Amino acid sequence: MLLLHPNELPVINGERLYLRPITDADTEDIVRWRNDPGVWQYFLFREPFTPEMHRNWLKNKVETGRVVQYIIVERERGASVGSVYFRDVDPVNESAEYGIFIGEPWARGRGLGTETARLFTRFGLDVLRLHRISLKVLGGNEVARRSYEKAGFQTEGVFHDYVKLGGVFTDVVFMAQLGGEGA
Repeated sequence: MLLLHPNELPVINGERLYLRPITDADTEDIVRWRNDPGVWQYFLFREPFTPEMHRNWLKNKVETGRVVQYIIVERERGASVGSVYFRDVDPVNESAEYGIFIGEPWARGRGLGTETARLFTRFGLDVLRLHRISLKVLGGNEVARRSYEKAGFQTEGVFHDYVKLGGVFTDVVFMAQLGGEGA
């Protein structure tokens, strides 16, 4: 696995979007997006998100290489619309967990998440040389699940009633993509 310092991370270009490494200047957007019910309803972590929490994440996770995080920029408007990341980067096992959210409501449902997933997983497999990229998606979030499948992820299992969110037990679907399986 190739470990890159955050300052060495490249811009990743797609057709309708590009991905750029996250910076402290993105804090206001990240906090706004993460506190939007349209975003946090799909997260396991649902505590109110603060600028201090984000800066702590940048310092202790992103700057140390335990997280590789990018901002999704929609080309037509030149607007930041969300974030994508690999967390729990494990250089020994060449693995990481994938996460994404589209924060701007106008950008949802336009295929930007699928394009991002394809681009970022290719980057993870080909550039970072990860062997395994996994993710967790809440049961019932079929839009995300279909998007992940289009990007090459396969369902590995469903953990029934895995988490209790808003007083309701919810399934969690585990998915992964292995190097060599292609997206």
